[in-house]
Parts: sequence; C-alpha cells; structure tokens
Amino acid sequence: MTEQSASPAPVKERSSQAARRAQARRVQLPPAISVHALADHLEVSPIEVIKQLMRGGIMANINQVIDFDTAASVCQSFGIHAVREAEQKTKLPTSGVAVEEDASKLILRPPVVTILGHVDHGKTSLLDAIRKTNVVATEAGGITQRIGAYQAEYNDHRITFLDTPGHEAFTAMRARGARVTDIAVLVVAANDGVMPQTVEAMNHAKAAGVPIVVAINKIDVPGADVERVQRQLSEHGLLIEAWGGDIIAVPVSAKSGEGIKELLESILVVAEVAELKANPERPAVGTVIETRLDKSRGPLATVLVQTGTLRVGDSVVVGVVRGRVKAMLTETGRRLKAATPSTPAELLGLTALPQAGDRLEVIADERAARQTVEERARQAETTRARGTSLEDVYARLTAGEVKELALILKADVQGSVEAVVNALQHLATEKLQTKVIHAASGTITESDVLLAVASQAIIIGFNTGIEPGARRLADSEGVDIRVYDVIYRLTEDVHAALTGLIEPTYQEVVEGRAEVRAVFSLGRKGTVAGCYVTEGHFTRSSQVRVLRGGKAVFDGAVASLRRFKDDVREVATGYECGLGLEGFSDVQEGDILEAHRTQQVGKPS
Repeated sequence: MTEQSASPAPVKERSSQAARRAQARRVQLPPAISVHALADHLEVSPIEVIKQLMRGGIMANINQVIDFDTAASVCQSFGIHAVREAEQKTKLPTSGVAVEEDASKLILRPPVVTILGHVDHGKTSLLDAIRKTNVVATEAGGITQRIGAYQAEYNDHRITFLDTPGHEAFTAMRARGARVTDIAVLVVAANDGVMPQTVEAMNHAKAAGVPIVVAINKIDVPGADVERVQRQLSEHGLLIEAWGGDIIAVPVSAKSGEGIKELLESILVVAEVAELKANPERPAVGTVIETRLDKSRGPLATVLVQTGTLRVGDSVVVGVVRGRVKAMLTETGRRLKAATPSTPAELLGLTALPQAGDRLEVIADERAARQTVEERARQAETTRARGTSLEDVYARLTAGEVKELALILKADVQGSVEAVVNALQHLATEKLQTKVIHAASGTITESDVLLAVASQAIIIGFNTGIEPGARRLADSEGVDIRVYDVIYRLTEDVHAALTGLIEPTYQEVVEGRAEVRAVFSLGRKGTVAGCYVTEGHFTRSSQVRVLRGGKAVFDGAVASLRRFKDDVREVATGYECGLGLEGFSDVQEGDILEAHRTQQVGKPS
C-alpha cells in the first residue's frame, strides 16, 4: 500500500475546497425562467444551455421559458445545484420534517449520521472506536445502555450517530416516511473491496438522496488495497475527490484508531456544506429510531429530535400512540430535562409501543392528541392502499406526479442483470424515463420490498424467486412484483407502461407451502412426495412449483393428493399428505413445494 493511497489530502485544505465548490454549485432559481436568464445565472453562453436541453430531448430557443425541474437538470450538467427561491425561505434543508419555520430562529444543528456497508467490513468496530474516544462526557456512575443512537464530539462540534442494524433498518424507516439521516458513511474493507451488500447499501443511500462519505476500513490488514477500492467505487458511480469527483474517501483502521479523526472531520465538512439548521424554540418534532418493552418501565422509545425542543412533561403523539414524557435518558443513563435538535433520547411515558420510523409531535392537549392519532391512522391506511403498479404509472404520469419509472431488478446471475439493465435503458420515452435504483443477482428479499416502498418503485424479477417474507410484505404494502422468464415479455410490459398501453395484468398468488420429508416409489407409476404443509393449503386443482436450493426445478399440476390411504380434495396447514405431480418423479427430501395460482390484478381473490 503506497503512502499516497493511505493518507488523504490535508483535512483543512479539503474542507475549504469543498466549501468553495459547494458555494459555487448553488444557484437560486424561480419556478420558471427563460433560457437566456438561466445562462446568465450559470455564467455560460445561451448556446451551451440550449445544447444541454437538446441532449435531454427538449428543443428550446433563447427566449423560451422552462420550468424549475428542467432548469435544475441543466444546472446539474454544469456541476451546479439549483434551489427554489420559495423553498429556501421556508424549508429546512435535509431535515426530513415537513414543517414551516421562522428563518430568523434557525440555528445550526449537529449532523445525523448512519453507518452502512457489507457484513464483517467493520461497521460495529468503527462505531465502537468512535464511541470509545469521542462519546460526549456524562456524569460519573452512569449506567451504560445501548439505545440505538448516541452523540460524539470532535473539535467542539457534536455528531449524532444512528447505530442501526444495517441498510434494511435504514430503508425501513425511510419507507415509513421518516427522513432522519443527513449523511451516510459507507464502510468498505480495504482487503475485501466492494461486495454485493456494499453495492446494496450504496444504492439504498443514493435512493435516500443523502450525501455519502466512504470509510475505507482495515487498511492495516494483509491484502489491503485502497486504490482497488477506489477503482471499484468509481465503477459503481462513486467518484472520489482524488479522482476528480465529489465523494470524500477516508482510509481508516477501526482497530488502531488511524484515520478516525480525519473521518469525523470529513463528516463535519459535509455537514457544513449542507447547512443543517433547525428551530429549537418551537414544539418538538422527531422520529422514533427503535422501541422496546421493559418489564419494569413499560414501553420505551429511542427518539431523535429533529426540530424544536422536547421537554419532560410534554404531551406527545408518536405514530398512532399517545403519551406524556415522564423521563428522558441518554445512552449512558443520564437523565435529560430537554432534548434539542439532533439529540437522541430514550423516552418513557408512552401508552404503547410505536414503530420505528413513526413521527413524534408535541401536542397541546388530549383532544388534539386524539384527533392527530385518528388522522395518522387514516393516512397510513391510504398509503398502504395506494402502492405502486405498472398499471397506475401512466395515470400518475399524465397527472404530472412522476417523470420516471423507478425499478428494482433481481435476476438469477450477474450476466442476466447486465443484459436486462441494458434492455431497460433503451425503453425511455420523451415523457417518462426508466431509473434502475438497484440491480443485483439473487432472490427477491424483504430488503428489496422496503426499498421499493421507500422509493415508490416496481420490483422486476428475471429467472429468480421471491422469498416468502418478501411476498407477504409486498402484499401488505401494495408493492408490485413481476417475475419473468423471457426477457422480451419483461421489456414489453415496461414499454407498455411507459407509453400508456399497459393492459390488465395478472399476478401470482401463493396458496400454500409444504416441505418434502420423505419420497415413496410407486414403480412405473413414478413417485409420491410425503409432505408437511407449513403454510396455506394444497388442493387437487393446485399448480405446484418444486423449489430446490431456492431455484425452481419443476412447475406443473397435481396428479394425486392423499391423507393416509384416502384421496382428499384439500390439505391445510399443519397436516401431512402424499402428493404426486404430473410428469415429474425426481422429487427429493428437503424440496419445498409451492401451491400457486394466477389472478388478475385488482380482481377479487
């Protein structure tokens, strides 16, 4: 490992450079602007602006007026970030809390950081290294307890870290409408490089729209290669500063502590650029990070205050749960009388357990709290009922709600992933673009469904299966999952959605699952599988798929269904049965059988 790859650019110099570049990239624009005026704002020739518009499929002359979104895309091509004039006065940047604020009362708040990455790449070790040397000092004798969030201090600046289990929890909260993270730290091991879960975490952070700081960990272990990691990051769209990009990458060692201070400094640089502000004088608004039930103290919720100040004695509504703040505790067990913006605290006094991602608000009285709870329950039901499907994409397009079709792609092998992504990229129309926010090989998981909920995306599977938990979650959240075995059918459906020609479609419904526990030979008549039904039911008319090692090896009709020596029409959960399949005798012990049928989307079951 070379000295150049192991040590980042001087932190202070990089800080000033990042700040200057950030200021240079920000421009304030009205809701509509002429091409000539936009060129003046960007300090470029109008011809250059017209060229960028043409590249985006828009033919415009020098006096033509374009909307803000179009102008913003042009600004982005010149490396400049556009901000709406009206929004800058009333919205909190990257706060995730949709509340009006008095600009005169806004003050800088600590950044909220989530650490993501591949398993065994050192996320926990890195958090422990930061916690060991930088946890905010508390009273002696405090009882240490893990509450899922804590604050570190560096150079008189505080940083709030969310100690979440991984990007699934990160996205699960975002799927519930909670935007709590300001910065995502992506941990990549220098000896392993970018792994599949690294890419997944990267895509989750990109979909959330939060800045990314890369921590290249384990630089002191054999086989560490920082430059290889930097190259792999660039291949996945993260171009680091040393290579001309805007992503800060810091080599660190969680074991020795090398680079930890530089990482904290880099986080503060990104936070300074983002200008994170909140109003501590208003009633508190926050988000639940995690919950647990204590035998002696009752329901406990770790809450991150995002704006305002939460005080002991406040009446609160958290999701669809009411309560009064009886006490607040830090990670070390120290009692808090008040929690200011970006402060995490464990809250006592709720009547029941809320869910992670639920919004907390301070409410004036009991009547207002009851009305708020009822309204939130109605909103949650509406959100679940809406979902996202190919059928409603065109309707939302014509209503002006969306301008791109977000897709999550899972396929059997990496070669198939690349082929399908290339095919999808050629389907864009003038009105609607396709955007693959995550693509990987493997089965469709609950993590994919959560990302789809959070991003309003459709899940496309190619020659792959769906995990049972993912199917149940997709059904409850209204996420459209489509699995194909022929690529032209996949592209036909997506093209039809993009052009508004989508016809009524059908989805698969799994009626039952069974485990093969024995196989009985019937000679020339084939074999019968001795099964135990674990979910749902099997009938004589079922279509059955045989899964071996997570892959389908057969899909066909039921030839026979018996309980002991009797032919039966149906076998339900918890019962054993003998099941024969038409045209298939290679069933093996350990195989999983799925009974399924196809029904039209939107039709009753």
